[in-house]
Amino acid sequence: MAYRNWLTAGAMCAIAFIAAAGGYFYSEKPTSADSRAMILPADPAPLVVVTKGGDRSFSIEVADTAAEREAGLMYRQDMADNHGMLFVFEVQQQVGFWMHNTPMPLDLIFVGQDGKIRAVKHGEPQSDAVISPGVPVRFVLELKAGTAARSGIEYGDLLRHPAVGTVSGPGMPPADNGDAPNGGGG
Repeated sequence: MAYRNWLTAGAMCAIAFIAAAGGYFYSEKPTSADSRAMILPADPAPLVVVTKGGDRSFSIEVADTAAEREAGLMYRQDMADNHGMLFVFEVQQQVGFWMHNTPMPLDLIFVGQDGKIRAVKHGEPQSDAVISPGVPVRFVLELKAGTAARSGIEYGDLLRHPAVGTVSGPGMPPADNGDAPNGGGG
């Protein structure tokens, strides 16, 4: 009888441990390993792109943690034309994006530490091809495909948002003399 109680107690402890571990590791915010879209709250401040044709304003979600940047717009089926996601990196660096598990075609706007656009690239849905600007950047803005062209957003334009400061420091790109790589985008 004592042996049976010991087995029952052991089984109950194992079940409790598994439930506790599951609760600890489960997160309400999906990651790229989940098959559901991550939706971050819209930032209260609009992101403004200063173009030759005037200012263009967007509502954005800010992905500024490694988990948020990893999940990005994966599994997102649709979003408003005036909405996007801003990826914020701790330091200016070479970055590469892909469209794995991303059903929407996107414009990827690569932005330097100074807030200036360094390249505009296009992402094909579900593609594993790496998309990179070829120069170090600090921010990447993802919008629905075609939004950059329709809005007149191009190389050299300036982004304004509290997350995009005009910070100077190591790794700053050289001044734009019209000869920067990937100028004019893709």
